[in-house]
Amino acid sequence: MRPAVHLAVPVDDLETARHFYGEVLGLEQGRSGDHWIDWNLSGHQLVTHVIQHAHEEVGSSEVDGHHVPIPHFGLLLSPDHFHDLSDRLRSTGTEFLIDPYLRFPDRPGAQWTMFFRDPSGNALEFKAFLDESQVFAR
Repeated sequence: MRPAVHLAVPVDDLETARHFYGEVLGLEQGRSGDHWIDWNLSGHQLVTHVIQHAHEEVGSSEVDGHHVPIPHFGLLLSPDHFHDLSDRLRSTGTEFLIDPYLRFPDRPGAQWTMFFRDPSGNALEFKAFLDESQVFAR
């Protein structure tokens, strides 16, 4: 088994989370219970757990002239998958915290990035590197 991340995130409403993560983001649903759902996040296990008053933002950090919400989580995608997802998010009326754009163009680590929140207020970032070998480039 290859190493994979397990991430648990709080949500306010399980059915709203089921729609957002399953229909809007297109993640495959795994096991579930009365208060949680497992999701396949490209081979990583994302678990949404119902907790009242789930969202708590700590703050933000400035990156490339944008205020990046802390905490956040997301996924590295291929450029084609990134643009397909950003189009799908736009078509569903998702409000972006940071609209999809090319960060650090003509520099090491050039990447497409976008930030938005799930219905419970969790910040998500999805990005795509122009050159995958540049993920950790300085």
